Amino acid sequence: MSRPDTDRLLLPDAEADVRPSPQGLAARRALLAHPVVLLIGIVLASVNMRAALASVSPLVGEISQSFGLSSTASSLVTSVPVLFLGLGALVAPWLARRFGSEPVLLFALLLLAVGIVVRVAPSAVALYGGGVLVGTAIALLNVLMPGLIKRDFPDRAASMTSVYTGAMIAGATLVAASSVPLEKAFGGSWEASLAVWSLLAVLAAVAWLPQVLIARGRTGHEVRVTVPAGSASGADKSVWRSALAWQVTLFMGLQSLWSYVLIAWMPTIFTDHGMSRSTAGVIFAFNNLIQVAGAFGVPLLAGRMRSQRPLIVLVTSLVAAGYAGLMAAPVSGAWLWSGVLGIGQGGAVGLALTLIVLRSGHARTAARLSGMAQTVGYLLAAAGPIAAGAVHEATGGWTVPIALVLGVCAAALTVGLFAARDRTV
Repeated sequence: MSRPDTDRLLLPDAEADVRPSPQGLAARRALLAHPVVLLIGIVLASVNMRAALASVSPLVGEISQSFGLSSTASSLVTSVPVLFLGLGALVAPWLARRFGSEPVLLFALLLLAVGIVVRVAPSAVALYGGGVLVGTAIALLNVLMPGLIKRDFPDRAASMTSVYTGAMIAGATLVAASSVPLEKAFGGSWEASLAVWSLLAVLAAVAWLPQVLIARGRTGHEVRVTVPAGSASGADKSVWRSALAWQVTLFMGLQSLWSYVLIAWMPTIFTDHGMSRSTAGVIFAFNNLIQVAGAFGVPLLAGRMRSQRPLIVLVTSLVAAGYAGLMAAPVSGAWLWSGVLGIGQGGAVGLALTLIVLRSGHARTAARLSGMAQTVGYLLAAAGPIAAGAVHEATGGWTVPIALVLGVCAAALTVGLFAARDRTV
């Protein structure tokens, strides 16, 4: 069968079930008459999509000492936001249909700023409660951004997707590299180092405000799309009962799991083997930066292949090799393993998102599969940092936790080979 135009048709869209009213169309045209404002808003919002997560990892040791946390409790600092990435994905489509993407994105950025501030309050409850707010806010950004780009840039969806993913990775890289230096600049205050990034979210919210004001006349979110008999609706209803959909979802979850283990623990693995915190933070930032290569390159290759099985083998092998390197020579080979892991991580997440598109026969199916993959995938991924921290605490080292992640790589390879077949849900 011929492949549909993925730029126009299949980019997951949280508003796939609604048709804009005439007032909504007029507001959208007014918004697109200010493309620079729109672009700045997208870039600044995207920079925040990983920043609040990446800022914590280099400071986990100091946070744990401040509250007297065990390794398992420390892992919750990063796992709680990931858990709510999945739970937040459940409500994002409903909010977008009810209120529109622009107001919900503004709310998400303000919620993110509040969550970052709450997280540094002098209370362990606030530490985790702020993580709930941060994870929910980022979930809204994750789900709504692809659909907004599809809606407003239908002829440039691929290039605009590159812009927002590049900004997202750039934000994570900047924050990861700056966390420890900022802590030192603020007199050893990890709280100030984390709190400063709330200003980035506020800046993005200010940049997004004009779009909300321009689009305030939109009233089309209550207009439901009528789907003809025999169209995509049958596929939509069966997505949770589709073996292929579960294979795509499990690959999404397993690759997210190995990534969030690194987000939570990579700097700690290095410092536990004698590396300075500053150097560990820089290498962690390098890992985030190098993900750009895989995130851009692998989806381009995937779109030109009927079966993506060779790419499944490539990205899982790179991640497995990087983890094995962390086990064998964590300090002497740190830059190499960080680079290998980064290419594999970026390639894996890009491939997982691309598989959602390629395995979907209709735009509505893509939206349903995206919601399923993000919800279940992030709920699965949230277990990774917790399990790694608990096993590290029980064994006193990182060999067993890394060995378990290698098992995750094997599972991802197995399920990925099924998900990469040239079929659609």
